[in-house]
Amino acid sequence: MSFGIYNSMDIKQLLEVTIRRNASDLHLLAGHPPLIRIDSVLMGVPGEKDLSRDDVGTLVYSLFTPEQKDLFLANKEIDFSYALGDARFRINVYFQRGSMAAALRYLPQKIRNVEELGLPKLYHDFVNLRQGFILVTGPTGHGKSTTLAAIINEINNSRETHIITIEDPIEYMYPKGRSIISQREMHTDTYSWNVALRSVLREDPDVVLIGEMRDYETIAAALTIAETGHLVFATLHTNSAAQTIDRIVDVFPENQQSQIRLQLAATLEGVLSQRLLPQIGGGRVPAIEILMATPAVQTTIREGKTHLIDNIIQTSGEMGMQLMETSLTQLVKAGKIDLDTAKEYSIRPEELIRQFSTS
Repeated sequence: MSFGIYNSMDIKQLLEVTIRRNASDLHLLAGHPPLIRIDSVLMGVPGEKDLSRDDVGTLVYSLFTPEQKDLFLANKEIDFSYALGDARFRINVYFQRGSMAAALRYLPQKIRNVEELGLPKLYHDFVNLRQGFILVTGPTGHGKSTTLAAIINEINNSRETHIITIEDPIEYMYPKGRSIISQREMHTDTYSWNVALRSVLREDPDVVLIGEMRDYETIAAALTIAETGHLVFATLHTNSAAQTIDRIVDVFPENQQSQIRLQLAATLEGVLSQRLLPQIGGGRVPAIEILMATPAVQTTIREGKTHLIDNIIQTSGEMGMQLMETSLTQLVKAGKIDLDTAKEYSIRPEELIRQFSTS
């Protein structure tokens, strides 16, 4: 496959613009100029014309290794990471309407800590755990990987452990600390999520980070690793704590669901469901729903009564739990977001209205 000459910015120049503007993403799509996302808003790179199909191909092919090119042509899509100096990008290349396209996520070199990210101090408690299952959930692009990197790096700097990450692709590069960190990238260091997760218990881990739980085999392996005395972190694309529990259980065949509820109740330590919201004055700020695995929560999971979880969260604020609407209300009162933004991101609009009317 060959492409014509692209006469504007090359891919490295576009990546440099992304870094300089502190954009979260760069998009390459035929019929549009190169687009960057700043504080959730997409905008064209100044001075750049609409890209043709050949333009996109020229830009994207310059990122591929020969092996990645072959994988892309065989599968029609590919995830990989790319380094430009000290900066790293997570890249997904895909086809749309028969034309190549790409989404490039900028991963800042510095791993920010819990305070710098504006996360609750409660997150430090997860650093001190020796075993259990912690889930960070939310849509793509809402900071799940960044949150996990902050927690993993705090473990790295605070005690002697063997941390193993399985990622597609590797996102953050961890500095040398008190721990040793084995980072395994799909297609480069392993060919299969299932094989990598089956092998992990033979690699003497203390902490395991699973970049994404994609199917019931991955979820089953994560539960087994946690159940055998390890600390496991993983991400899931769900909108709330209760929905997260349901998603994990429902992915299994009905005859296995009772056993999965028992495993989950025994291993779960917390579910952190987060969104990144546009902040007044620029930037983004996290809104977070927090579920902690108290005895009441464990009983609710075992008995399949997840409809009670919201009420448990709502009445357990003294233990650090909060609904998304509580977080949104606090952000509005602190002057960090406006009420319209809170309403837009609310999962339970009636609860948001109730909290404002009683405060």
